[in-house]
Amino acid sequence: MPQDDVSGPVHAHGVSRVLALAENAVLVTLLAALVILAGGQILLRQLDVALTWADPLTRLLVLWIGVFGAVAASRENQHIAIDALSRFLPPRLQLVAGAIVGAFASGVCAVLAYEAARFVHFEYAGSTAALGGVPAWTLALVLPLGFTLIAIRYAMFCGTRIRALAASRAGA
Repeated sequence: MPQDDVSGPVHAHGVSRVLALAENAVLVTLLAALVILAGGQILLRQLDVALTWADPLTRLLVLWIGVFGAVAASRENQHIAIDALSRFLPPRLQLVAGAIVGAFASGVCAVLAYEAARFVHFEYAGSTAALGGVPAWTLALVLPLGFTLIAIRYAMFCGTRIRALAASRAGA
């Protein structure tokens, strides 16, 4: 996508592309693990065998896939949006509205990242164990990480729209 398209994804060169590839690789790996685990569990149950750890791990994989899917959606600016009114705005006001929405979304995700980090800290302090004795806080790290990445992405979208607005003013 072109760099000047403020409605599309934010792609800087180099680091952003590597991060996008890493995010996609993690997402594909998690999804493959989920399919293999769930399919294997179904087959084993037909043989009256069950892995006691498989169902909790499946739930955990669903959480991780949801978070990484949300990160990927934010990278491509494909999150759910109610923009019925913004379509009727003139182009410059669309940029203003987009900047406001980006700033708001970034702020909300930053607060969620902070609260998720507090949750991880409480899990760490409580020494809660999860699957097979793995500390629960390590498995919950995906929440602050994911919300932080989404907050950064929406801050970038906000900045892109502000720069486009400034450029449109300079050109006007």
